[in-house]
Amino acid sequence: MIWALLVYENEELGKVDWRWQAADGRLGKARLGGDEIGPNPTDRAKNGTKESLLVDRRGGPLSIIVAPANINDHLLLEETIEAIVVDRPEPTEEEPQHLCLDAGYNNEPSKQVVKEHGYQGHIRPGGAETLDKNGKKKHPARRWVVERTISWLSKCRGFLVRYEKKSENFIALLQFACALLWYRRLPILETVFS
Repeated sequence: MIWALLVYENEELGKVDWRWQAADGRLGKARLGGDEIGPNPTDRAKNGTKESLLVDRRGGPLSIIVAPANINDHLLLEETIEAIVVDRPEPTEEEPQHLCLDAGYNNEPSKQVVKEHGYQGHIRPGGAETLDKNGKKKHPARRWVVERTISWLSKCRGFLVRYEKKSENFIALLQFACALLWYRRLPILETVFS
C-alpha cells in the first residue's frame, strides 16, 4: 500500500512523531446509499457515514476506518488503533505514547482500550481543563491536530459527500488522500516549494 510506504519513508526521516497521537471521528453524507451507511443523528436520520481517524503529533494520518453514521466514536476506537498502516513502535518508560481523545471517549470501555494498547490516555471530560498543582495546564492542547487533518480531508470534494456505494472504494479514496498528506511532507517537496 502506497500510504504505508510513505509513512515508512517519513519515519526513516524522523517525520513521524509517535509520542503524542490523537483520534476522532467525522460524520459525512452518503446520499446514494450503499454499504457501511446508517442514519446520521445530526442530519435528520438521512443516510450517512462515519470516518474514524488516528493521527500522529503533527497530524499525519496513521489509520482510518469507515463505519455507519449511527455508531458512536468510542465503539470504533479499538478498530481504529488496530488499523494503523505501519508497525507501531512499542511504548517504553523513556518513550511513552500518549493518546488524546475528546469527551465522547470518556467511558470505561474506551479507557480500557487505551490501556490495553499501551497508551497513556488523555481524555478531556466535558470541557474541564487538566491543571497541575500550580494552576497551569498540565499538558498543552494536542487534540487539534486530528481536527485539522479531518479538515484537510474534507477539502477533497469527494469526501464531503460520499458518492461511492461500495465502502471498499470509499476507503481506498480516503487512503489515497492520507498517502498524499504524507507525500507532501517529504523533504524533496519542501526544497522545491520553499
